[in-house]
Parts: sequence; structure tokens; C-alpha cells
Amino acid sequence: MRSILVLIICSLVMLSACNTIDETPEIPISQKTPTPQEGEPFSKSNLSRETSPSVTTENIEQLADDNTAFALSFYNHVRQNEGNIIFSPISLSLALAMTMAGAETTTEEAMLEALQLTLPEEDIYPAFNALLLAIEQSEQKSLENAEESKFQLNIANSIWAQSGYNYKQNFLDLLAKNFGAGVYNVNYKQDPEAARKAINNWVVEETQEKIKELIPAGAISDLTRLVLANAIYFKGAWRYQFDARATYEAPFYLLDGSEINVDMMKLDSERLYYHQGQNFEAVSLPYMSPDFAMTIVMPELATFSNFESSLTPEVMSSLLESMSSEQVELQMPKFDFETTINAKEALKNLGMEEAFIAELADFSGITEEEALLITDVLHKATITVDEEGTEAAAATAVIVGLESMPPEPISLKIDRPFLFFIQHQPTGSILFMGRVTQP
Repeated sequence: MRSILVLIICSLVMLSACNTIDETPEIPISQKTPTPQEGEPFSKSNLSRETSPSVTTENIEQLADDNTAFALSFYNHVRQNEGNIIFSPISLSLALAMTMAGAETTTEEAMLEALQLTLPEEDIYPAFNALLLAIEQSEQKSLENAEESKFQLNIANSIWAQSGYNYKQNFLDLLAKNFGAGVYNVNYKQDPEAARKAINNWVVEETQEKIKELIPAGAISDLTRLVLANAIYFKGAWRYQFDARATYEAPFYLLDGSEINVDMMKLDSERLYYHQGQNFEAVSLPYMSPDFAMTIVMPELATFSNFESSLTPEVMSSLLESMSSEQVELQMPKFDFETTINAKEALKNLGMEEAFIAELADFSGITEEEALLITDVLHKATITVDEEGTEAAAATAVIVGLESMPPEPISLKIDRPFLFFIQHQPTGSILFMGRVTQP
């Protein structure tokens, strides 16, 4: 199962005016709401979210596989940072996909490459919609006797548009139909700080106050024209809860060979999916909603870095397929942390550098009033794992502007650095992933 909480900020900035007029109709946003300074929602199109998209199972599976490939490639770039890491691949993919909906020519091609999307362009956005619907529908599933441990999952998208600015109708329609993105009217030109606070407040509300200050002071300016935001909140109780009375202090061995004392939780013998491979052990912890689980992978200390660098979609798929139901006595540490990542360099290294270069970026699918480019991508995530379960949240903002008799149980003690994933099992989508090097 995978457990993570993440927040991302993509910053798109307008650089120069453009007089070219496209035949695609554009709408003046200022006509949609009388109170832009308050960030009130307004109707951006006549389309509602498509709740029954015509998408094949094969396309959903392919998109989930592509998202996994992106998640692992992105992790391979950010793992160079020291310490604990947490991020939400699905939040990143959603925010960047919404931005890509306005990309054209080679900029779109670069973003497709970076996000590792292989479906035909016309199939990508309906597939995202279908994938999100499948994940959202799993919230309704819960095991018997789970009334006191209600599973919570919230995924929300929104558009924050400059009052009086013209955006292409096709762009707004696509986001409304496939992402259910509500549009809010703000005034970046006159009061960028008020706009920043309005977006941050939306994120706080959508993530149950877990993600605060998604957009730091100074990230939005009077040159900003558009912010596309995604927020994810996940709270799930363990199917087999740890007994808080059994938690005790125990050593945890760090990558440098030293050790610290941590709060170690204990779970009596339960049937869990488990696998012991060469130089690593893996275990999967189910939540009360049977469609979600957290998978923990603990390599040997000496091979941790090599294991990280070798983690590909094929390796991960093989690992998950090798897991079998076993009686496991599990000990693992409680952990609670957050991570802030500047994702700009990682995304450039993944192939979308053009989107950050004023002379090359082409986001004319959003508007042709001015030329747009991405200026920054910030990511913030948090996760809490304890005896009861997991709470995680994520948010992403793309800112657009100017520039039988049971066998003997297996004993597994998670007492050294490990990787973790929170996964929607029916589709294989990774909602959160990361590592714990020091609980």
C-alpha cells in the first residue's frame, strides 16, 4: 500500500504581448463574476464534468502505467536530496496535465515526454477523467464493521483566473469536462497577495488543513494570469490496527551506520502480503477500504542506494506480483514529516525544459493575448503514520503569468530506511510515494 501526502506548485508566467487572434472563441473572464477579489467561483463553460466517459479499460490501465513510469522517473531525480521524501505522483500528473491541455507544438510534445504519456492525444484527458472516477468510487467501498473508521478520499481541481483576461473556450471546456475544475476569479494585477491567500485557503480546506502555505510569499506577482490547482486528501484506517499499548522505544539504523531511538509499533501475527527478495523485504498493509494499501520495501542498508536507483516500473511490477499471503508479525516505526521540493529541475531533466524557456514555450492553447511559460514548480507534502492508520494530503498549483494450521509467522522489523507507496490497487495508480531514512 502506499502512503504519501504531497503538494506541488507549477508557475507559468506571461512574457510578451501577442496580437495574433485564433479562430477558437475566447471568453472575457471579467464578465463571469462580480466579485473577483474574493475568489468566488464562476461558470467557465456550459459543460459539466463527464461522469461516464467512454474510455476503454486498456486506456485506463495504460495511463496508470504511464503515471507509474513518471512517478519513478521523477523520484529518481529527487532522491538525490538527503533525508525523508514524500510526494504525490498523481497530484503532479494532474496539475501538469491540466497545464499541458493548453500547450501546443513542440512544448506539448516535450510535456508528453516528461509525463511519459503514450496514449493518443485525444484519449489522454478522458482517460485521466476515467482514472480519477475509478479512484474516487473506491472511497465508497469499506469492509464490514468499519463504521468507526470511515475512509476519506478527496481529489479536487480548480482554475484561478485573472479578472478581465481572455482564455480560450476550448481550454476551459476541456478542463471542466475531464477534470471538473471549477474556475475562480481573482485579480493578480491589482492584488497578487490576496489571490495567493485565496488559493492557499482553498488548498487548506480541500486537504483538511494538512497543506498550508502551498504558494509561498512572492511566488505570485502582478504578472500572474492563471493558476491551475490540484489537492488530494487521504485518510485511511489500517485493516489490522496496531495496539498503541504495545508501542515501545527501539533502535532504528540510519544509512551512515549510526542509530536513533524511535517509537516502534507492533502488530501480532496477521495475514499480509509479503515477499523476501534478494537484499530486500516487502510487506503490504491494507486499509479499511480494500482498494487501497501501503507497500513498504526495506532494502539492506548496504544496498539501499543501489535499490533506489534500480527501481523501474518493471522491477516494481515484478515485486508486487511476487508478494504472497503470509502470516506476518510486523514491527514498524511511527513517522510524521513533510517535504518541500522544487520540482523545476527534475521536470527539465525529464524532457520538458522547453516549457520553461520564454523563446520556446508555446501555451497558445490557453490564450494568444500574451506568451506564456512555466517559471517554477514547487512541491510540498506531508504524511502521518501511526497505530490507527495513515493521513496524507497533497496539492499542486500551476501558476501562469508573464515570464490449515497456520505456519510459523514471519517476523519482520522495519528498523532501517525504507521506501513506501500508497496505491489504488484496482488501477495500480500510485497516489503517494516516498522514503523514510529517519522516522
